Amino acid sequence: MIFDSHTHLNAEQFNEDIPETIERAQELGVTEMAVVGFDTPTIIKSLELSKKYKDIYSIIGWHPTEAGSYTAEIEKNLQERLTTPKVVALGEIGLDYYWMEDPKEVQDKVFRRQIAIAKEMKLPISIHMRDAIEDTYKVLKEEDVRDIGGIMHSYSGDEEWMKKFLDLGMHISFSGVVTFKKAVEIQASAKEVPLDRMLVETDAPYLAPVPYRGKRNEPGYTRYVVEKIAEMRNMNWEELAQQTNQNAHQLFKIEK
Repeated sequence: MIFDSHTHLNAEQFNEDIPETIERAQELGVTEMAVVGFDTPTIIKSLELSKKYKDIYSIIGWHPTEAGSYTAEIEKNLQERLTTPKVVALGEIGLDYYWMEDPKEVQDKVFRRQIAIAKEMKLPISIHMRDAIEDTYKVLKEEDVRDIGGIMHSYSGDEEWMKKFLDLGMHISFSGVVTFKKAVEIQASAKEVPLDRMLVETDAPYLAPVPYRGKRNEPGYTRYVVEKIAEMRNMNWEELAQQTNQNAHQLFKIEK
């Protein structure tokens, strides 16, 4: 019923218990997930998982903190892997000014290049945006991403920025951060985003929601994200789960 639109089941934190983690997710109503690969090892692992498990899909791309290592060879390999069955989006791509592993201009170039590839291949994009909201918006607007659309992954902005990204044709995805007491702006955005443009995620193993904050996050914990948003919007959680699942299927062009 619940679709975790962004998880890292391919991270080393899950090396020992992937089958058990998937089983726990199913028990909590999380029946589908998109596993995100952001460098060569995690891309390969994501593709392996989506091949092995019926309800796992792949999102692959080159993360902004890895921008300095992006080469013509990496781009060629990425383009080839994007044609793999069950790859549903290109990502996570974007800008990261928090870690600032590479200069802004390097991140910008790699970001725009991958948007161009996504447009060529008619794939939606999954956006990583950290301490870079203005520049991220600028790139998405200048590159005119409306035709492919995509996801503002683990959205962390306010309502005004949310409306700007919606105007560009993007979906807004909420992670466990929405359950944090001090995440007032994110909660306000979650109350106001149109239901047909909302997605939910974990970003596991990171950003575990209350009541597991500070522990390893798991795809199954998307359930707590759904319950929190449903509570804030005075909705039944199953109704929200069904709507966000439908949104993911439409964006990712998954037919079931």
